[in-house]
Amino acid sequence: MSNLPVIGFLGLGHMGLPMAINLHRAGYKLKGFDVVPAAVQAATEAGIETVDSGADAAKGVDIVLTMFPSGQHVLDAYRSYLLDTAAPNTLFLECSTIDVAQAREAAELAVAAGHRSADAPVSGGVVGAEAGTLTFMLGAEAADLAEITAVLEHMGKRIVHCGGHGSGQAAKICNNMLLGISMIGAAEAFVLGERLGLEHQALYDVISTASGQCWSVTTNCPVPGPVPASPANRDYQPGFAAALMAKDLGLASSSLEHTDTDAQMGALAAALYRKFSDEGNAGTDFSGIINAVREGTL
Repeated sequence: MSNLPVIGFLGLGHMGLPMAINLHRAGYKLKGFDVVPAAVQAATEAGIETVDSGADAAKGVDIVLTMFPSGQHVLDAYRSYLLDTAAPNTLFLECSTIDVAQAREAAELAVAAGHRSADAPVSGGVVGAEAGTLTFMLGAEAADLAEITAVLEHMGKRIVHCGGHGSGQAAKICNNMLLGISMIGAAEAFVLGERLGLEHQALYDVISTASGQCWSVTTNCPVPGPVPASPANRDYQPGFAAALMAKDLGLASSSLEHTDTDAQMGALAAALYRKFSDEGNAGTDFSGIINAVREGTL
């Protein structure tokens, strides 16, 4: 019989399902649930045990892992059914990307209810989730690190302990603020290169080995061709959708305001991605913003 912990996995969407599949393949017993019936069906077809409700997913498990769209979803689930249903000392592992204050509130609620808590948002997108190469930014108590790491290492290749409760979310927000800024910069550079007569491959060959090198060019290149796996080669199917980037940059903007941080590029990136998403591009990969740069619609 396996000595691996039993995991209640709530949130089987574009990121959650491949993460759950990797845990299932590693031998973990899962109790999966999602409010979207198609997501539950997909998990069942992948061999994952699914249950009829979120409360059922929290019964008789050692870890409750959540991948939800927003912090309010997390707090509502904790208050409504998860904390009361889970056995004492259950580890609540929150892998969504949510506001730092909400992450800390969720941790306080869990601890007050007699449980343990950690926030572990991810970076790497759907490709990373499928490949098991995500980066986890972990906010947790030192005593829980070994248990958490043993689970996360089956879904990611890098786990960074950033500090106590909420620190993982803080690191994720800072990272994605820089990512949004850098993708807009990469898009502008390639559009300028086009208008100066440069081929995409030639400009890529320079940037990818020079001082402008960044993930937005070398991994998620906004033009088709140089990086075959980038969404630009699939008509900007996400990847990491523009709506999610707009959400994360909104969280960053809120944190900038709360900390009185003068970060004009971060605020501008948030405004541009919100506009891009709201104008019919919510489901487009965030690198698709290059089309708005070309069209002058930002």
